[in-house]
Amino acid sequence: LFREMADSRVERNTITYNAAVSACEKSEHWAQALHLFLQMADSGVERSTITYNSAVSACEKSEQWVQALQLFREMEDSHV
Repeated sequence: LFREMADSRVERNTITYNAAVSACEKSEHWAQALHLFLQMADSGVERSTITYNSAVSACEKSEQWVQALQLFREMEDSHV
């Protein structure tokens, strides 16, 4: 999806990443959600409360408790 967006010159921003992370969360693809979450930082895209909540929820639904807690702590540290 993101390759197609780049080919079409659609900007990757917080909203588009949030939609993708949320889709991963709903389909219980926690690893892909985390990949996108990390990619946001690498791309210089700001993470929002929605981003963190979707990523934490993706981990929680897949019983990835350690990752969920790490994200929650990072969210607190980032003052999001």
